[in-house]
Amino acid sequence: MSGAHHHHHGHGHHHHGHAHGADRAALTMRAALASIMMALFLVALKTWASWGTGSVAMLGSLADTALDFIASLITFLGVRWAAMPADEEHRYGHGKAESLAALIQVTLITVSALGIAWRSLDRLRSGSPTEGLELGIGVSVVAMAATFGLLAYQRYVIRKTGSVAILTDHVHYQTDVLLNLSVIGALVLDQVLGWRLADPIFGFAIAAWLMYGAWGAASHSVDQLMDREWPDDEREAFLAAAAEYSELAGLHDLRTRTSGAHRFVQFHVWVPGDWTVREAHERLDAVEEKLQHRFPATEIIIHLDPEGHTDREGILPQHLTESAR
Repeated sequence: MSGAHHHHHGHGHHHHGHAHGADRAALTMRAALASIMMALFLVALKTWASWGTGSVAMLGSLADTALDFIASLITFLGVRWAAMPADEEHRYGHGKAESLAALIQVTLITVSALGIAWRSLDRLRSGSPTEGLELGIGVSVVAMAATFGLLAYQRYVIRKTGSVAILTDHVHYQTDVLLNLSVIGALVLDQVLGWRLADPIFGFAIAAWLMYGAWGAASHSVDQLMDREWPDDEREAFLAAAAEYSELAGLHDLRTRTSGAHRFVQFHVWVPGDWTVREAHERLDAVEEKLQHRFPATEIIIHLDPEGHTDREGILPQHLTESAR
């Protein structure tokens, strides 16, 4: 008996933890589109400000926004791709597209961070001043206001969908608020207080922060791509729920994984040897349906074994498969 019975409620093709299929796809796509539009607007604004102020911190801020634009574009495509229903070539769905999009973003963030650090070094050596205080501060304030609006919307979407790609996007728009603040700080210190080192030092800080955010996002994506088990508390919660059904008393070989918004759990169950195949299926189908309602985003795959039967060694060694119990 495999997870061929998906009791659909709502619309869309698959179950999702937070929002259901079609809703989730629409929400994640709308969030990705919102960040594309905002990044475009800010790139134009900051290009003008970089030219007007000659500040390396502002240039760093522009580089970051340009990156956000490219990254948001990748996210938009990644989310659309991940939301595609399972097809003949991808019978497990396309969830991992989100993790791939996140990894491409990480690469871009890393490159930009190195670029900003290099530019700051250059400025440290030359020590030339910045100008156009009001322009630089004005643009930074407008950018911050726009970013706060976007962050609030993204948080709402992440809460509803749990999307990795939107989360990665969210991480680097968070850095934007700090970036814009640090640009204001750098310009004030440089022009009002005459501290020439401020601009390049802030540039370095921006680069370091970008790198830090990128690696956090990378490890999350890699976990999904490597089919890492669910976190212990989620595994325990599933086992505790399964323990409530007497039919599942012989549960063993539990395996779990996550792909985008799709979650998979599979296990073997011992059933009395004298049950007919039909009887075993009917009883376990009923249990599976109840579990499906309790774990809506999850595809449950159950394999039946006659009582006391020891599975022939599969691809997994005994000590790994039995540790679930």
